[in-house]
Amino acid sequence: MTDIIIIGAGAAGLIAARELTKAGKKVTLLEARSRLGGRIFTQYNTDFSVPVEAGAEFIHGDLPFTQALLQEVGVSLHLLEGRNYQVLNGVLQESESFIPDFNILLTRLNQLEQDIPFAEFLERYLPEEQFENLRLGVIRFAEGYDAADIRRASSFALREEWQTDAAANSYHPAGGYHQIIDLLAREISRKGGTIVTSSAVKEIKWQPGQVQVTCAGGSTYTAPKILITVPLGVLQAEPNSEGYINFSPELPTRREALNALGFGPVIKILLEFKTAFWEEAVNGPSERHQMPELAFLFTDASAISAWWTQLPNKTPLLTGWIAGTEAEKRRNTSNEAIMIEALKVLAFLFHTNVEFLKSQLIAQQVYNWLADPFARGAYAYATVNGTGARQLLTTPEADTLYFAGEALYEGPAIGTVEAALASGLAAAHNIINS
Repeated sequence: MTDIIIIGAGAAGLIAARELTKAGKKVTLLEARSRLGGRIFTQYNTDFSVPVEAGAEFIHGDLPFTQALLQEVGVSLHLLEGRNYQVLNGVLQESESFIPDFNILLTRLNQLEQDIPFAEFLERYLPEEQFENLRLGVIRFAEGYDAADIRRASSFALREEWQTDAAANSYHPAGGYHQIIDLLAREISRKGGTIVTSSAVKEIKWQPGQVQVTCAGGSTYTAPKILITVPLGVLQAEPNSEGYINFSPELPTRREALNALGFGPVIKILLEFKTAFWEEAVNGPSERHQMPELAFLFTDASAISAWWTQLPNKTPLLTGWIAGTEAEKRRNTSNEAIMIEALKVLAFLFHTNVEFLKSQLIAQQVYNWLADPFARGAYAYATVNGTGARQLLTTPEADTLYFAGEALYEGPAIGTVEAALASGLAAAHNIINS
């Protein structure tokens, strides 16, 4: 008989399953999709000439659990290199700082004694007309980088993140993030764990010491304990919507806690070109904007507020990013329409035309995480009063129901693969020691 059922084969579910099988527990891992990895989604053998990341991509700073797993696989880290550019009010400039007067922002944030939503902070603590560009820049950053709704986002959490991240290096895992997913899946199977894909959970019936799970196809599984690691967006879904999980009996206090947390939408746009035309004036209009050694490009010209390359890898791949409220507005927009929007934006940013870009294009993809019924967004952000909600959710229900995932991690790494791994490991140890 299975000792523990785990719902969700993303980073949190897989690391927990590995830890539990290592401890001799019989584990059944149920995954709604036909693939493993969740929001880690490296795509191989596509029209792109290299593996591409539709989901998690970067490692920001020194992250022990993530780096330990990558070392186990033998994956090296590529330090991000290159130069950062901005196109603000139509003017191209190279920029070390993404946000003007950032130190003034941190000084004002440090005056806060009580946590408030970030929108309220800007209104009360940074109202001066002279800081309008700072306000606009930091809103773009909070909505873009953190995928946050500033009406709910914690000012304390943003302050901690920005003070911590300021000096942190960022990396790409060579060959793609999915290598850690493959490693974990292999080890779970080797230790006797069972992984079942294409098994979307519809209902969890439970009583202390007994759980019965029913999947969309009608199959059922029973165990004394269950660990739920699905994305926060799925747990926040409306009843009867695709991906919604019904608890019987219902958990109203936990539902309330889940809804107190923030979950940000993201759309990624991937474009590979024949050449890195932004590097030098070849094969196109001579007035084109040149951005040698382009790493990141930020703009106020569009909802697609950030673009980046793969430097030091020289593959001519550009990734576009829509997050926060702008991504929410495009919840039901077709991928084709988003791609058209992306090409128009790039034409403006590089002072060229869409026809030239299309002539250079060899591969393209849009991935809208908000439209994915088994994600319903990309990653969590910290809200005011979110700490209490996370503490409630990480406390087991009757020593039977356990929750884990990046949204339930307490600290500046919330919303990352590291947070998912740390949360999954903590839940596994909690179960082992129960």
